[in-house]
Amino acid sequence: MQIYSALQMGDYHLQHCEDYLVIADAGQNKKLIAVLDGCTMGRESYFISTLAGKILRKICCTYHWRQWYEPALAALTTEALLRVILADLWTALKKMQQDLLLEQQDMLTTLIVLLADEQRGEGIAIAIGDGLISINGQTTIFDQDNKPDYLGYHLHKDFSKWYASLTQKIYFNDITDITIATDGICLFQPYQRRPAETETDPVDFLVHDTTGIAAEDMLQRKLKTLEHIYGLRPADDIAIIRMIKTVA
Repeated sequence: MQIYSALQMGDYHLQHCEDYLVIADAGQNKKLIAVLDGCTMGRESYFISTLAGKILRKICCTYHWRQWYEPALAALTTEALLRVILADLWTALKKMQQDLLLEQQDMLTTLIVLLADEQRGEGIAIAIGDGLISINGQTTIFDQDNKPDYLGYHLHKDFSKWYASLTQKIYFNDITDITIATDGICLFQPYQRRPAETETDPVDFLVHDTTGIAAEDMLQRKLKTLEHIYGLRPADDIAIIRMIKTVA
């Protein structure tokens, strides 16, 4: 499995990139990827998206090693494992909120998280807020009318009840070409005074096109191609991760 990623600040943001991305091993043959988007109207939202991402990476590292000596943990289904990872993230964020005296507007970030079992070729993706998930050519854009249901809105609730209420879930049993991205992928705009000589769909180009697949920095190159060839740059921050199955 080859994994590509890119993170870029959008033209509308002048000081900080408020998006963040995570790629981590969450167990034997278990790969977790996530993208987070802090709320621009929140307070220092680059902080919470980065903090949540760092905590998520730490949790995955812990579970990766624990599964070697805890058979019950290793036996969890993919969704069950993702649920306990999110529960730990939930607990850690609530503690951090209390320790740092953070208010709700300090905790506003979206989260798209995907856990894949590379050996079985199956997995689950969950979108908390808005963004994009593409599974083997089938692309779903979660658009909440620019009013995302941020994770921070729910930290005071019971985790089990909140998790049971989630509806933006996608299950898959084959991994060929998978992408997750923050909503900045849908907000490219021309930056040159003159139009580009050729046109392209940025979403299709980043999510489905396989040009440059041999390069580890494929997505960064595609962003440069969109800028310098097609005259398009993201207006909003963008975090994107793409997983492509390689042929042995």
